[in-house]
Amino acid sequence: MPGALHGIRIIEFAGIGPGPFCAMMLADHGAEVIRIDRPGARLDPRDALSRNRTSVVLDMKTSDGVDTARTLCGTAHGLIEGFRPGVMERLGLGPDVLLRDNPSLVYGRMTGWGQTGPYAQSAGHDINYIALSGVLHTVGRAGQRPVPPVNYLGDFGGGGMLLAFGMVAGLLAVKNGAPGQVIDAAMTDGSALLAGMSWAMLEAGMNRDAPGENMLDGAAHFYDTYECADGKWISIGSIEPQFYALLRQQAGVANDPEFDRQHDRTAWGPLKEKLTAIFKTRTRDEWCAMMEMTDVCFAPVLSMREAPEHPHNRHRQTFVKVGGATQPAPAPRFSITMAPPPVAAPTAGADTHAVLADLSGED
Repeated sequence: MPGALHGIRIIEFAGIGPGPFCAMMLADHGAEVIRIDRPGARLDPRDALSRNRTSVVLDMKTSDGVDTARTLCGTAHGLIEGFRPGVMERLGLGPDVLLRDNPSLVYGRMTGWGQTGPYAQSAGHDINYIALSGVLHTVGRAGQRPVPPVNYLGDFGGGGMLLAFGMVAGLLAVKNGAPGQVIDAAMTDGSALLAGMSWAMLEAGMNRDAPGENMLDGAAHFYDTYECADGKWISIGSIEPQFYALLRQQAGVANDPEFDRQHDRTAWGPLKEKLTAIFKTRTRDEWCAMMEMTDVCFAPVLSMREAPEHPHNRHRQTFVKVGGATQPAPAPRFSITMAPPPVAAPTAGADTHAVLADLSGED
């Protein structure tokens, strides 16, 4: 069977980061995504974010280019754009215009700060958006500066994935009788939402409003990473009592009464020092032989080159080859409407003639 979103047409105004990520997710699961690229654009066939697309090149600085884009949007179920607020309106492609043309259109807008607010017209990047939402403050070691978590939390988790959810929810609403509408996806909002559990724990008095001092941010000895004898690393997440008991057994500290103080914050530092010394006595492979696939809640910390070769990832085909390049496979998995095998990004404009011929009704 085709993918779950087969029959859905999305127009993507080319951008970087979260917009393409959202479009990739929709295209991975069967949506027809027509990407509008600028003249002179280049797509990298190794780039997962640009896969499974149809590409047309339009010059949006010309009235013909804008008119063609408007006509294309009239044939679509959804649209994705990631410009600063007001840019699409100045092009004559704002939601008022396109929703008048196509009342069932789901108009997805991806920005860092959102469509409104004092920061709305300011430039920014992931690090800035997650700083303002309070999320960056939570990532790092106690007494040290915050650590940027690459651009996973703003651009992709709190941005592109949030917009993908918004697009699918909007499309479902149209199917259920609602009109088309605008989806205002802001990375500040999305990254704040990702921290929902941290907010709950803070309000309940379970967390401190400081990085590196809480159970899940590396302060606890039973939830952290440890260096091994060969300089490689392992991860431990033994929170529940039965998992913690197994950790103690495997690490040889079952009879050390100090480890009875699992949730005593004053003991976390000294207990972490003990585990640090213990884990340095064996290599990562040796610890894997003892703890992997047990209820310790353990996994080796793999590099990006190592991860695709791990037996679990190989079994699940978590990574696939697309045009000779290693890429993450489409996710999540569907039991019936499975995602088709990914297709490498096209050459920019490769489909211009075919798409425009179809638009004009030419043979």
